[in-house]
Parts: sequence; C-alpha cells; structure tokens
Amino acid sequence: MDEAGKVLKQYFGYDAFREGQKELVESLLAGQDTFGIMPTGAGKSICFQVPALMMRGITLVVSPLISLMKDQVEGLNQAGVHAAYLNSSLTPGQYRKALGYAKEGRYKIIYVAPERLVTEGFLDFALQADISMLAVDEAHCVSQWGQDFRPSYLKIVEFIQKLPSRPVLGAFTATATKEVRDDIMDILLLQNPKVVTTGFDRPNLYYAVQSPRDKYASMKNFLELHAGQSGIIYCLTRKYVEEVYERLRGDGFSATKYHAGLSDEERKENQEEFIYSRAEIMVATNAFGMGIDKSDVRFVVHYNMPKNMESYYQEAGRAGRDGEAAECILLYAGQDVVTNQFFIDNNKDNQELDEVSRRLVAERDRERLRKMTFYCFTNECLRDYTLRYFGEYGSNYCGNCCNCLSQFENVDVSEIAMGLIGCVESCRQRFGVNMIVDTVHGANTAKIRNYRMDGNPYYAKLAQVPAFRLRQVMNHLQLYGYLNVTSDEYAVVKLTEKSALVLKGEERIIMKLAKEQEHPAKIKGGREEKGKGARRGAAAGFSREEFTQREERLFEKLRALRTEIAREEKVPPYIVFSDKTLVHMCVVKPTTKEDMLTVSGVGEFKYEKYGERFLQCVQEG
Repeated sequence: MDEAGKVLKQYFGYDAFREGQKELVESLLAGQDTFGIMPTGAGKSICFQVPALMMRGITLVVSPLISLMKDQVEGLNQAGVHAAYLNSSLTPGQYRKALGYAKEGRYKIIYVAPERLVTEGFLDFALQADISMLAVDEAHCVSQWGQDFRPSYLKIVEFIQKLPSRPVLGAFTATATKEVRDDIMDILLLQNPKVVTTGFDRPNLYYAVQSPRDKYASMKNFLELHAGQSGIIYCLTRKYVEEVYERLRGDGFSATKYHAGLSDEERKENQEEFIYSRAEIMVATNAFGMGIDKSDVRFVVHYNMPKNMESYYQEAGRAGRDGEAAECILLYAGQDVVTNQFFIDNNKDNQELDEVSRRLVAERDRERLRKMTFYCFTNECLRDYTLRYFGEYGSNYCGNCCNCLSQFENVDVSEIAMGLIGCVESCRQRFGVNMIVDTVHGANTAKIRNYRMDGNPYYAKLAQVPAFRLRQVMNHLQLYGYLNVTSDEYAVVKLTEKSALVLKGEERIIMKLAKEQEHPAKIKGGREEKGKGARRGAAAGFSREEFTQREERLFEKLRALRTEIAREEKVPPYIVFSDKTLVHMCVVKPTTKEDMLTVSGVGEFKYEKYGERFLQCVQEG
C-alpha cells in the first residue's frame, strides 16, 4: 500500500480509494492545480484531506456555509486529525484563540469562510503561515452562471495574489455544466489544471415524478411506508414549509423545520435535531442542506418543483450519501412553475451585476426552469435525462426510476404536432404556450376573442384531444427542438428549422406514452414493489436489503450503540460510524481487532475509541 493509501486507512478506515479519488490526490501531491467534478456522496473531501495530511504546511479549505465547516471539522477531529474552522459562528474571543493556535501550527487543515480571507486578522496570519494548498469546496459558487453564485467567492483570487508564494489550488464541485466548469477555471486562474470528472450518476438513488391531486395525502402515505427513516422534504417557500411542518406534527410525525425566516438560534437547534437524529424528517426551503454530510438520509421528497436541474440534482443528492439505496420523489403541480417564474422575475440576489448581465442571468434562469419542467413531463428515463443535462449519455434505461418501471407504448402524435406547429405559424409566432393550446383546443375565453384567435384556421382543430395531452406534445416538441420558447419574460413560442419537416409531413413525431388500458405499476412509497431496479443502488458487496432477520436485529443493536456513543461525545451519529459501516459490520461479524479493521470506515483511530464496544455488541448480537 502506498503512503496515500496508508493515510486513507489510518484516518478514514477505507481500504481503497473510490473512482477518481486517487487521481485527484496524486495530482495535488505533485503540486498541480486540480479540478474535481464528482457527484454528491462520491467523497470529494477525501481528495483534499488526504494530501493535506501528507503535505508539509497548512491546507486552507474555503467553504460557503458554517454548517458544512462544522460538520467536516467534527468528522476530522473524530478521525484524529487536528482541524479547525474560522467563521462568523465564533465569538471574537474564540476566533482570536483559534487564530492563535493556527499561528502556532496546531492545525493541518483550516476551514475558512471566503469573506474572512481578506480581513486584516486573517491576512496577518496567512502572510506568515506556510500554506501548502488552498482547496475551494462547492466551487460552482464562484460562477455567476452557477445555480448558487456567491460574490464573496471572488475574494479567493484577491487573497491568493496577496500571498508571498502561491499554494497549489484544488477546486471541487458536484454540480457544474460545461459552461460553469470553464468559468470556474477562468475565475480561479487555475494553472494547467488536472481535471477529473467521475460522472454524475448516483445508481443507488431511485427517481420518481408524481402529479397527485392531493400532494399532502400522497406524501403522508409515502412517509408512513418509510417510518423510522431519516428524510428531507423540500418546499419552495417558507409558507409551504410552515404548512407542511404543522400538518406533519399534527399527524404525529417526528419532524422539524428550516428556512431563512427563523432566527439563527432556531435554525441551529432545528438543524441539530435532524443531524443528531432526534427528528426523523426535516421540512425545509433550499436554504437547508449544502454541506450537510448526514449519510443516512433515506429519502428526499420535493413538495414543489425546484427552479433548475442543478438545484434538484444537488438537493436530491443529499439522499443515500452512504451508498445504500435511497429514494428521490418530486411532487409536481403547475403552480410550481408560476412560483419559480415569480422568483426569477423578482430576483434580488444579482444586484451587484450590471443591467446587461442581470438580463442574461434571468434569461438563463428561465431556460433552466423550462428544462426542469421538461424533467417533470418526460416519459424517458429520468436518470438519463439528468445525465444528458450535465453532458453525459446513457442507455435511456436505468431500471431504477418510475419511468423505467412503468408500462409505455410508442404513439404517433404527428397530427397533434402538425396542429400545434401550424397554429404557431398562422398566428405569426406572437403568442405563448397557453394561447396556442387554448386555440387548438377551442377554448372560448376573453383572451381568445380579444386576439381573434377564434378565427385562426387551427381554432378547435384538436378539440377532441384532452388538454393534458396537448401540453405533453407541446413539451415534447420543445424538448426535441421542433418548437422553441423565448427566454424573455413573455415566453413566446417560435418555429425552428425542424418545424417545417413536421408541417410538410416529412417527419413523424413518436412519443412514449403510458398505456391507458393497463393499470399502473403498484407503487410502494415510490418504487415498484417488484421492480428489478430496487436493489440497483446497493453498496458494493453488501446490502441491508439482503439481511436475514438476525442481521437486521444486530444492525438495530449497533445503531442503538452508535446513538449512545454519539450522545456521550455530543456528535451526530453518522460521525461515529455511517450506516454503511454498520451494515458491513453485520456482514463481517468481526470477533477481533484485525477483523474489525477490515470493515469499511473503521480506521486505527476510531477503533481505539469505539472498537471494543462494537466488537462486544457484535458478539452479544
């Protein structure tokens, strides 16, 4: 085993690096700027923590959120690594003390908020310190084209330019399209970086989109089927969070809440309730989650459709970080589009940008919203749709999403397509989607009469086609480039080069549609009860889904011991050991120290702290 492998085993308890990790570690150790794009749960932090422990000097990790820093530093300290964080959560006295220890060289790894970098106190330390590496976590925050742009990240380059010698730079993110990746490299001035992309697929996650008439009732049924499991429910607004939270509490669920309208103290308390597993369900806006490394989240439910695929991928990706099977359910309603459009039109986050840039960002946001909406309507593989969005291509069948587990048939919708495209052409491309659909459907509204669309040659031509089918076809035509919708606030439908092919009958439009004559697959909380994809995400070599009754009892005993230790140490349970580690213990059933050290996630330091207690529990189990 090489030196990096020994460090990985000693401090983190892993026998081998995951895909892409070793390449990134070796690049940083060689002194080369490095850029890692890895999905949530793929172990990005290992990629800079391992080289940080092997380098001569200090590693600074720039991180956007207090919760992320606290979580990572707790985990490092539990693994026997001296680490600290410097941010606004510390009192002036605590900050000075931590900075003093840093000057004495007590810490190998220091997490710091970006706005702290150029403050007088921190610069006084940094200019005298031996800084070997600077790692930028959540690097997409540096790009104004990213989904979570933070102007404070622009201070990173200013800080580096003030240093007497330039450290090696590492940048890491889970969510970045090609444009955002290029922007990150340009802004951070990465020098001939080693770029490693391990892919965006999370095979252990099951994806589903539902459009229930009663969202709450549907979600409540899902939660009842997942009793005792940890999960997150995302809502678009504070109002939705409060409503859902109150109803869940009234129905006896163990839930807490998180949004920007709560006081700092209440947010902190509620977050800890969830992190420490005292509350099973977190109901939150998108203000919650970045950097939360709770590994045993078994489901993420989106009560509303988020604003873009980047946000959805990141938020849904907080499920199943331990590699065990988890579910991501999106509950869609048309009002979600309206609410997101309102947020885009009234965005106050980009005030520092000039007017031209603000308009460009708004146009991109509208385009992203459309692609998010298409995700909710597509009958293609949901995983494949997500991968294509980020520039990867799969087989269009994953076996672990609601579409792949449903019954579909290919239907020729060319006549409907010709009617919709013909209407767009005949009205000289002046109207939006709703007007086109209402016209071909023969709606008798004031707007139709005012614009004299009741005299359009395509008026009521598709009156016999249900409105929902017209919208499905309209979405399909946009998704595959037969029609386009402008990105301005009026969103007008336009023809494309491919439109004429349909109107002339030179190209047929074939769609995958659910078989109406058959009953839909039985759903148990989200995934098909007998679906072959149910086990697709099992951790390599061992899975709780295959447990015997005896192993299941042992797992619960180990989990209870973990909770007991977590309370004693005042840390979240997953900081002690992850669910995946407990599952592997149940499979290995260790009887000696040597056996225990073969368990994934058990290193020398953690064995010395907890090993004997877990060995005893296994032997008694």
